[in-house]
Amino acid sequence: MKRWAWVVFGATLAALFVAERRRPLRRQAEPGAARVGRNLTIGVLAGATTALSEFPIVGPVQALAERRRFGLLRLMPMPRAVRVVAGFLLLDYTLYLWHRANHHAPLLWRFHAVHHVDLDLDTTTGLRFHFGELAMAAAFRAAQVLLLGVDRDTLRLWQQMLVISVVFHHSNLDLPAAFEQRLNGVLVTPRMHGIHHSTRTEETDSNYSSLLSCWDRLHRSLRLDVRQDTVTIGVEGFLRPEDVTLERSLLLPFRADPRLLPPAAAARRRPFGRML
Repeated sequence: MKRWAWVVFGATLAALFVAERRRPLRRQAEPGAARVGRNLTIGVLAGATTALSEFPIVGPVQALAERRRFGLLRLMPMPRAVRVVAGFLLLDYTLYLWHRANHHAPLLWRFHAVHHVDLDLDTTTGLRFHFGELAMAAAFRAAQVLLLGVDRDTLRLWQQMLVISVVFHHSNLDLPAAFEQRLNGVLVTPRMHGIHHSTRTEETDSNYSSLLSCWDRLHRSLRLDVRQDTVTIGVEGFLRPEDVTLERSLLLPFRADPRLLPPAAAARRRPFGRML
Protein backbone atom coordinates (compact mmCIF):
# COMPACT_ATOMS: atom_id res chain seq x y z
CA MET A 1 0.00 0.00 0.00
CA LYS A 2 1.04 3.62 -0.50
CA ARG A 3 2.07 5.75 2.47
CA TRP A 4 -1.29 7.56 2.70
CA ALA A 5 -3.09 4.19 2.72
CA TRP A 6 -1.00 3.04 5.68
CA VAL A 7 -1.91 6.27 7.50
CA VAL A 8 -5.61 5.64 6.87
CA PHE A 9 -5.24 2.03 7.99
CA GLY A 10 -3.41 3.01 11.18
CA ALA A 11 -5.94 5.70 12.02
CA THR A 12 -8.84 3.31 11.41
CA LEU A 13 -7.22 0.63 13.56
CA ALA A 14 -6.62 3.07 16.41
CA ALA A 15 -10.12 4.54 16.23
CA LEU A 16 -11.79 1.13 16.24
CA PHE A 17 -9.51 -0.11 19.04
CA VAL A 18 -10.68 2.76 21.25
CA ALA A 19 -14.33 2.62 20.17
CA GLU A 20 -14.72 -1.13 20.74
CA ARG A 21 -13.55 -0.70 24.34
CA ARG A 22 -16.09 2.04 24.93
CA ARG A 23 -18.95 0.11 23.30
CA PRO A 24 -18.06 -3.62 23.46
CA LEU A 25 -20.28 -6.05 21.59
CA ARG A 26 -19.09 -9.16 23.50
CA ARG A 27 -17.53 -9.67 26.92
CA GLN A 28 -13.82 -10.49 26.77
CA ALA A 29 -12.61 -13.94 27.77
CA GLU A 30 -8.95 -12.88 28.02
CA PRO A 31 -8.74 -9.18 28.91
CA GLY A 32 -5.42 -7.44 29.38
CA ALA A 33 -2.34 -6.45 27.43
CA ALA A 34 -0.85 -9.94 27.00
CA ARG A 35 -3.34 -11.02 24.34
CA VAL A 36 -3.06 -7.70 22.47
CA GLY A 37 0.73 -7.97 22.46
CA ARG A 38 0.54 -11.57 21.21
CA ASN A 39 -1.76 -10.63 18.35
CA LEU A 40 0.35 -7.63 17.38
CA THR A 41 3.48 -9.81 17.28
CA ILE A 42 1.77 -12.36 15.05
CA GLY A 43 0.47 -9.48 12.96
CA VAL A 44 3.94 -7.99 12.48
CA LEU A 45 5.23 -11.36 11.25
CA ALA A 46 2.24 -11.62 8.93
CA GLY A 47 2.77 -8.10 7.60
CA ALA A 48 6.45 -8.75 6.95
CA THR A 49 5.57 -11.94 5.08
CA THR A 50 3.05 -10.09 2.93
CA ALA A 51 5.52 -7.32 2.13
CA LEU A 52 8.32 -9.75 1.30
CA SER A 53 6.12 -11.93 -0.90
CA GLU A 54 4.59 -9.05 -2.84
CA PHE A 55 7.82 -8.25 -4.70
CA PRO A 56 9.04 -11.75 -5.74
CA ILE A 57 5.61 -13.37 -6.28
CA VAL A 58 2.70 -11.04 -6.97
CA GLY A 59 4.66 -8.25 -8.67
CA PRO A 60 6.30 -10.38 -11.41
CA VAL A 61 3.05 -12.25 -12.07
CA GLN A 62 1.19 -8.94 -12.42
CA ALA A 63 3.80 -7.71 -14.91
CA LEU A 64 3.64 -11.00 -16.86
CA ALA A 65 -0.16 -10.96 -17.02
CA GLU A 66 -0.21 -7.38 -18.31
CA ARG A 67 2.59 -7.99 -20.83
CA ARG A 68 1.09 -11.20 -22.25
CA ARG A 69 -2.55 -10.08 -21.87
CA PHE A 70 -3.40 -13.06 -19.67
CA GLY A 71 -6.67 -13.34 -17.78
CA LEU A 72 -10.42 -13.61 -18.12
CA LEU A 73 -11.07 -9.87 -18.24
CA ARG A 74 -8.70 -9.43 -21.17
CA LEU A 75 -10.52 -11.93 -23.38
CA MET A 76 -13.18 -9.43 -24.41
CA PRO A 77 -13.19 -5.67 -25.03
CA MET A 78 -15.01 -3.59 -22.42
CA PRO A 79 -14.93 -0.02 -21.07
CA ARG A 80 -12.32 0.53 -18.37
CA ALA A 81 -14.96 1.33 -15.74
CA VAL A 82 -16.69 -1.99 -16.40
CA ARG A 83 -13.35 -3.81 -16.27
CA VAL A 84 -12.50 -2.23 -12.89
CA VAL A 85 -15.88 -3.09 -11.35
CA ALA A 86 -15.80 -6.63 -12.74
CA GLY A 87 -12.23 -7.12 -11.54
CA PHE A 88 -13.08 -5.83 -8.06
CA LEU A 89 -16.05 -8.20 -7.79
CA LEU A 90 -14.11 -11.19 -9.09
CA LEU A 91 -11.25 -10.57 -6.66
CA ASP A 92 -13.68 -10.44 -3.76
CA TYR A 93 -15.62 -13.51 -4.91
CA THR A 94 -12.54 -15.66 -5.38
CA LEU A 95 -11.36 -14.61 -1.90
CA TYR A 96 -14.67 -15.94 -0.57
CA LEU A 97 -13.88 -19.29 -2.23
CA TRP A 98 -10.34 -19.24 -0.82
CA HIS A 99 -11.65 -18.55 2.69
CA ARG A 100 -14.02 -21.51 2.44
CA ALA A 101 -11.14 -23.69 1.27
CA ASN A 102 -9.16 -22.62 4.34
CA HIS A 103 -11.92 -24.09 6.52
CA HIS A 104 -12.27 -27.38 4.65
CA ALA A 105 -8.80 -28.39 3.42
CA PRO A 106 -6.82 -29.90 6.35
CA LEU A 107 -3.48 -28.32 5.38
CA LEU A 108 -4.95 -24.84 4.92
CA TRP A 109 -6.97 -25.12 8.14
CA ARG A 110 -3.85 -25.90 10.20
CA PHE A 111 -2.55 -22.43 9.37
CA HIS A 112 -5.88 -20.59 9.32
CA ALA A 113 -6.77 -22.04 12.74
CA VAL A 114 -4.11 -19.77 14.28
CA HIS A 115 -6.43 -16.89 13.43
CA HIS A 116 -9.46 -18.65 14.91
CA VAL A 117 -7.96 -19.87 18.20
CA ASP A 118 -7.90 -16.31 19.54
CA LEU A 119 -10.18 -16.38 22.59
CA ASP A 120 -11.63 -12.96 21.82
CA LEU A 121 -12.55 -11.13 18.66
CA ASP A 122 -11.47 -7.52 18.20
CA THR A 123 -9.43 -5.31 15.90
CA THR A 124 -6.18 -7.08 16.82
CA THR A 125 -7.66 -10.42 15.67
CA GLY A 126 -7.82 -8.83 12.22
CA LEU A 127 -4.01 -8.73 12.29
CA ARG A 128 -3.57 -12.21 13.75
CA PHE A 129 -2.79 -14.40 10.71
CA HIS A 130 0.00 -16.97 10.70
CA PHE A 131 2.89 -16.04 8.42
CA GLY A 132 2.54 -19.43 6.70
CA GLU A 133 -1.06 -18.64 5.78
CA LEU A 134 -0.01 -15.27 4.38
CA ALA A 135 2.72 -16.92 2.29
CA MET A 136 0.16 -19.29 0.77
CA ALA A 137 -2.24 -16.38 0.31
CA ALA A 138 0.42 -14.56 -1.74
CA ALA A 139 0.56 -17.53 -4.13
CA PHE A 140 -3.23 -17.47 -4.33
CA ARG A 141 -3.17 -13.70 -5.00
CA ALA A 142 -0.77 -14.31 -7.90
CA ALA A 143 -3.18 -16.91 -9.28
CA GLN A 144 -6.04 -14.42 -8.99
CA VAL A 145 -4.08 -11.85 -10.99
CA LEU A 146 -3.04 -14.36 -13.64
CA LEU A 147 -6.44 -16.01 -14.14
CA LEU A 148 -8.70 -12.98 -13.74
CA GLY A 149 -6.59 -10.44 -15.60
CA VAL A 150 -7.14 -7.60 -13.11
CA ASP A 151 -4.92 -4.57 -13.58
CA ARG A 152 -2.56 -3.20 -10.95
CA ASP A 153 -4.80 -0.26 -9.94
CA THR A 154 -7.87 -2.48 -9.44
CA LEU A 155 -5.87 -4.92 -7.34
CA ARG A 156 -4.49 -2.09 -5.20
CA LEU A 157 -7.93 -0.53 -4.69
CA TRP A 158 -9.43 -3.86 -3.63
CA GLN A 159 -6.54 -4.66 -1.28
CA GLN A 160 -6.79 -1.27 0.41
CA MET A 161 -10.52 -1.62 0.98
CA LEU A 162 -10.07 -5.22 2.11
CA VAL A 163 -7.60 -4.46 4.90
CA ILE A 164 -9.93 -1.76 6.28
CA SER A 165 -12.85 -4.18 6.09
CA VAL A 166 -10.94 -6.96 7.86
CA VAL A 167 -10.09 -4.72 10.81
CA PHE A 168 -13.66 -3.38 10.94
CA HIS A 169 -15.55 -6.67 10.86
CA HIS A 170 -13.22 -8.29 13.39
CA SER A 171 -13.82 -5.43 15.80
CA ASN A 172 -15.81 -5.82 19.01
CA LEU A 173 -17.74 -2.64 18.32
CA ASP A 174 -21.41 -2.61 19.29
CA LEU A 175 -23.08 -0.71 16.48
CA PRO A 176 -26.83 0.04 16.65
CA ALA A 177 -28.45 -3.19 15.47
CA ALA A 178 -30.79 -1.50 12.97
CA PHE A 179 -27.89 0.44 11.40
CA GLU A 180 -25.70 -2.65 11.24
CA GLN A 181 -28.46 -4.69 9.61
CA ARG A 182 -28.73 -2.12 6.82
CA LEU A 183 -24.94 -1.96 6.47
CA ASN A 184 -24.81 -5.74 6.36
CA GLY A 185 -26.81 -5.62 3.15
CA VAL A 186 -23.57 -4.57 1.44
CA LEU A 187 -20.60 -5.09 3.76
CA VAL A 188 -19.42 -7.67 6.29
CA THR A 189 -20.05 -6.37 9.82
CA PRO A 190 -18.91 -7.26 13.38
CA ARG A 191 -22.05 -9.21 14.32
CA MET A 192 -21.96 -11.17 11.08
CA HIS A 193 -18.30 -12.10 11.43
CA GLY A 194 -18.63 -12.82 15.14
CA ILE A 195 -20.84 -15.78 14.25
CA HIS A 196 -18.13 -17.10 11.93
CA HIS A 197 -15.65 -17.18 14.85
CA SER A 198 -17.94 -19.33 17.00
CA THR A 199 -16.73 -22.66 18.40
CA ARG A 200 -19.88 -24.30 17.00
CA THR A 201 -19.29 -25.94 13.63
CA GLU A 202 -22.66 -24.99 12.19
CA GLU A 203 -21.91 -21.33 12.98
CA THR A 204 -18.25 -21.32 11.94
CA ASP A 205 -19.26 -22.83 8.61
CA SER A 206 -21.02 -19.62 7.60
CA ASN A 207 -20.31 -15.96 6.83
CA TYR A 208 -17.13 -16.46 4.79
CA SER A 209 -17.27 -13.11 2.97
CA SER A 210 -14.46 -10.67 3.72
CA LEU A 211 -15.58 -7.37 2.15
CA LEU A 212 -18.88 -7.61 0.28
CA SER A 213 -21.53 -9.69 2.04
CA CYS A 214 -23.35 -10.73 -1.14
CA TRP A 215 -21.29 -13.90 -1.64
CA ASP A 216 -22.76 -15.53 1.46
CA ARG A 217 -26.21 -14.70 0.21
CA LEU A 218 -25.35 -16.14 -3.19
CA HIS A 219 -24.10 -19.42 -1.70
CA ARG A 220 -26.67 -19.54 1.12
CA SER A 221 -23.93 -19.52 3.74
CA LEU A 222 -25.25 -16.40 5.48
CA ARG A 223 -26.29 -16.50 9.14
CA LEU A 224 -27.54 -13.50 11.08
CA ASP A 225 -29.76 -15.34 13.54
CA VAL A 226 -27.29 -15.99 16.39
CA ARG A 227 -27.19 -13.71 19.43
CA GLN A 228 -23.69 -12.41 20.19
CA ASP A 229 -24.06 -13.19 23.89
CA THR A 230 -24.47 -16.89 22.99
CA VAL A 231 -21.31 -17.02 20.84
CA THR A 232 -18.15 -18.54 22.32
CA ILE A 233 -15.17 -17.27 20.33
CA GLY A 234 -12.38 -19.72 19.51
CA VAL A 235 -11.79 -23.32 18.46
CA GLU A 236 -13.03 -26.28 20.49
CA GLY A 237 -10.11 -27.85 22.39
CA PHE A 238 -8.15 -24.57 22.52
CA LEU A 239 -10.21 -22.56 24.99
CA ARG A 240 -7.64 -21.85 27.71
CA PRO A 241 -5.11 -18.98 27.57
CA GLU A 242 -2.28 -21.50 27.95
CA ASP A 243 -3.45 -23.20 24.73
CA VAL A 244 -2.97 -20.06 22.64
CA THR A 245 0.29 -18.52 23.87
CA LEU A 246 2.55 -16.88 21.28
CA GLU A 247 4.81 -19.92 21.03
CA ARG A 248 1.94 -22.41 20.79
CA SER A 249 0.14 -20.26 18.24
CA LEU A 250 3.16 -19.98 15.94
CA LEU A 251 3.97 -23.70 16.21
CA LEU A 252 0.36 -24.88 15.95
CA PRO A 253 0.40 -25.68 12.18
CA PHE A 254 3.51 -27.83 12.56
CA ARG A 255 2.28 -30.03 15.41
CA ALA A 256 0.34 -33.27 15.06
CA ASP A 257 -2.56 -32.27 17.29
CA PRO A 258 -5.70 -34.43 17.08
CA ARG A 259 -7.80 -31.47 18.23
CA LEU A 260 -6.89 -29.52 15.10
CA LEU A 261 -9.52 -30.83 12.70
CA PRO A 262 -11.12 -28.61 10.03
CA PRO A 263 -14.74 -27.64 10.66
CA ALA A 264 -17.25 -29.98 9.01
CA ALA A 265 -17.79 -29.22 5.34
CA ALA A 266 -21.52 -29.81 5.38
CA ALA A 267 -22.97 -27.92 8.33
CA ARG A 268 -26.70 -27.33 8.10
CA ARG A 269 -27.64 -23.98 6.52
CA ARG A 270 -30.39 -21.85 8.00
CA PRO A 271 -32.60 -19.36 6.13
CA PHE A 272 -31.78 -15.70 6.28
CA GLY A 273 -33.04 -14.06 9.46
CA ARG A 274 -33.09 -10.84 11.37
CA MET A 275 -29.82 -9.81 12.95
CA LEU A 276 -29.74 -10.57 16.69
